Amino acid sequence: MVEWLVSIFRTHVEIPLFLCLAIGYFVGKLKVRGLSLGDVTATLLAGLVIGQLGITVSPDIKTVFFVLFLFSVGYSAGPQFVRGLFSGGASQAVFACVVCGLCLGSVLLVAWLAGTNLGTTAGLFAGATTTSSALGLSTTAIDRLNLSPEAMNAVSQLMPAAFAVSYIVGTFGSVLILGIIGPAVMRIDLAAACRAYAERMGGTSDPSGRGTAWHQYVARAYRIEADSPLAGKTSAEIEAMFPQYRLFVVRLRRASEIIEATSATVIQGGDVVAISGTRSTLLDVVGHVFTEVDDPELLRVPVEGTDILITSRQLVGKSLAQLAHLPEARGIFLTQIHRGAMAVSIPILPATTLYRGDILTVVGRPADISAAARKFGYADRETDRADVSFIGIAIAAGAILGSLTWKVGEVPLTLSTAGGVLLVGLLLGWLRSVRPAFGRVPRATGWFMNSVGLNMFIAVIGLSAGPGVLHGLQELGFAFVLWSVVATSVPLFAAILIGRYLFRFDDAILFGCCAGARSGSAALSMVLDRAESQVPALGYSVAYATSSTILTLFGMVIVLLS
Repeated sequence: MVEWLVSIFRTHVEIPLFLCLAIGYFVGKLKVRGLSLGDVTATLLAGLVIGQLGITVSPDIKTVFFVLFLFSVGYSAGPQFVRGLFSGGASQAVFACVVCGLCLGSVLLVAWLAGTNLGTTAGLFAGATTTSSALGLSTTAIDRLNLSPEAMNAVSQLMPAAFAVSYIVGTFGSVLILGIIGPAVMRIDLAAACRAYAERMGGTSDPSGRGTAWHQYVARAYRIEADSPLAGKTSAEIEAMFPQYRLFVVRLRRASEIIEATSATVIQGGDVVAISGTRSTLLDVVGHVFTEVDDPELLRVPVEGTDILITSRQLVGKSLAQLAHLPEARGIFLTQIHRGAMAVSIPILPATTLYRGDILTVVGRPADISAAARKFGYADRETDRADVSFIGIAIAAGAILGSLTWKVGEVPLTLSTAGGVLLVGLLLGWLRSVRPAFGRVPRATGWFMNSVGLNMFIAVIGLSAGPGVLHGLQELGFAFVLWSVVATSVPLFAAILIGRYLFRFDDAILFGCCAGARSGSAALSMVLDRAESQVPALGYSVAYATSSTILTLFGMVIVLLS
């Protein structure tokens, strides 16, 4: 039975590959005291274990899935990466560059002190910085070297082993340092700092006021009496009676006729008006001023929830408070803001600023949403169809660009196909934020390319390296764990000090900036949990978009310098 199963695994490599994914995603989400391995580490470990059966997998498989992953990263990070370099997020982008340099320097220093070889150094860099994509670029760069079969075999055994060990250290180390140790050492109460930040930005310190569910926004019907002083006023004038609240007259009944209201619609005595707003505002405020009536037909207001991709240059850097007074913002309610490659949820505060590439989820009448979309950017209405032709052409173009080789003296320099795909993804992602008429990639498609693409690549590495990993771990020894701790912790502690005292980031976003600069999504999760707020995410997206690109490209630099 066992021999038959081993034979099946060796003959049909798709079985162990998908088994690695199944185990990786299942084990990776299990938590012990709030901490988990993550699907990347769990998939790699599953591959290393199953790989002991001696399974041969074509390297072309990992190349295909890896370029899918890199294009997804570049395409989604492009708007924030370009904005971070050339506009309001410049300080966070520069900070990320500094931290990336610290990460590279610490790994090179450890490699020099410990005397590690090429494969170990490349694995240590990718793992300690939790930048799995750097492992891929290191692999493609090493494949171009004229190494002997013996040297290539040693590299292929040691690199995944070093990555597996250092990735675990890097993940848990960043979580502990940024989520627990760092705030304690700096004497920062994250929750209190975030509440204070939200209040300064015009928000509320009461977390119960942050609801964004659809049912938060409702419409109720109110009668305007014949002798009411409101008779003869426009919808805008009635709305202005409640300057502290966001509510709108959306339609009205006049006799038997139902009329869609605009800001200039004049309300007459005897009209029944449908007013939309938050449930609490209509119940506690409007209900004490107007007489509420039951009018199911009037309240049958057609609404939709739509994503708007911000592309307008005039809106860049404007706050939500400023945008709320625009005529095109009338009648719509903002429920979510997503930003960056990780679709980080940005808190909705009056002082929150918008940038190109941000995705706003709004609720309102289709006509109002269309008016807002024409002003703000592009109504990115939900669809399950991706522009596969665009994806294919973009990846092919990036691979062609990356395959070109330039010689500096006798040293051949190349982006590699993976590096070319990443850079083309960044460029096209930024272009879509400016001209969104092309390149539709639904969130589900982007997630699949990002997550499954990376983990399939990692599974192939694990299966291929499985037979030699035990030897590699024995050769690395316990000292390598300690070196991994050094390579992980030194840049993190330095980042905290530099961010606070040199860049002077607010305490509320400091650790979000540090997590982004180290491309640490697990660390951000811990920071958000400890902060009891989404505020630290304001410092994450630009730093992440910058660092994830630089750290990935540093995978090739490690190979060149080693």
